[in-house]
Amino acid sequence: MNVAIHPATPRFSTPASLLKLGLLFLLLLIAFFTDIAFGSVSIPLPAVWDIIVSGKAENDAWIYIIEKIRIPKAITAVMVGCGLPVSGLQMQTLFRNPLAGPSILGITAGASLGVALVMLSAGSITTLYAIKELGFSGSSLILLAASLGAAMIMFLIIAISARIRDNVIMLIVGVMIGNITLAIVSIWQYFSAPEQVKDYLLWTFGSLGGVSGNQLYLLGIVVAAGLLIAFASSKMLDTLLLGEHYASTMGLTVNRARFLIIGSTSLLAGSITAFCGPIAFIGIAVPHLARTLFNTSDHRLLIPACCLMGTSLMLLCDIIAQLPGSNAVLPINVITALVGSPVVIWIIMSRNNLKNSF
Repeated sequence: MNVAIHPATPRFSTPASLLKLGLLFLLLLIAFFTDIAFGSVSIPLPAVWDIIVSGKAENDAWIYIIEKIRIPKAITAVMVGCGLPVSGLQMQTLFRNPLAGPSILGITAGASLGVALVMLSAGSITTLYAIKELGFSGSSLILLAASLGAAMIMFLIIAISARIRDNVIMLIVGVMIGNITLAIVSIWQYFSAPEQVKDYLLWTFGSLGGVSGNQLYLLGIVVAAGLLIAFASSKMLDTLLLGEHYASTMGLTVNRARFLIIGSTSLLAGSITAFCGPIAFIGIAVPHLARTLFNTSDHRLLIPACCLMGTSLMLLCDIIAQLPGSNAVLPINVITALVGSPVVIWIIMSRNNLKNSF
């Protein structure tokens, strides 16, 4: 079954689209403040606002919790909410497949392999706690390894897609490549110490709370670079929706476009996976929500829409994961799966078939 994607007429400058973007930005601000305000420790809302605005409060512990824990975690959620949906959007366009995404096609598995290669070979383990102790140079090495691992898998999938034109088969191939990659990591774990295996499994659940200091700046720089490349490639993405052959006749250098898309996707998915673990379903679900809300295939609109919707959704998932009022914190991957999976099912059922999912 082939999935055809037909670009709609660009509607970026219409008042309705601008109004929707404004409302999404307002929702983002509300979700950001809510994520900072609520947690296992109850802090009065006026005190939260004072700390955000002036950095002062009557309780020093509250200042530490807000500035050192909750704000970095919320900023990380913003970067994850921008990076994964945009990488998923680019993959869906490149492969012309509505179910393509970093987690489905094995991109996050490739990033995980890169991280494991660095950490396990050094005799340690890829936990968020270990990453925090590595310093700037160690974090850079992990980020590079994760991005290269993601790029390696994506190049492999593209090479296979040149021979296989059926999108459903490509999904199966992507899942199998991801399974092979994870099997290699599992073999590595088998020969590791039991405590290392336990810590690695905890890392695979995903978390937004392990990035701070230099790691947060490094992640922000890489995600910003990936987003800039993606937005600069928006016209290329629009043209690719018409098919590679037709895009070539319009003057698009397809190989150059592929290279830019691979580079952007690898930076986004690789860096986020390195520091936050493999977070699933956000990269698949949010692009569908953006297309449904704005009813367009113009990537100049879809990219910022994915960023705003993805960020609000990640902040919402983090609020749920914190279980406000209790000391328990659920793995973020569990929440994104519970939220993202029904969204994908709803989109497919509401459009009756995959072809109409775009």
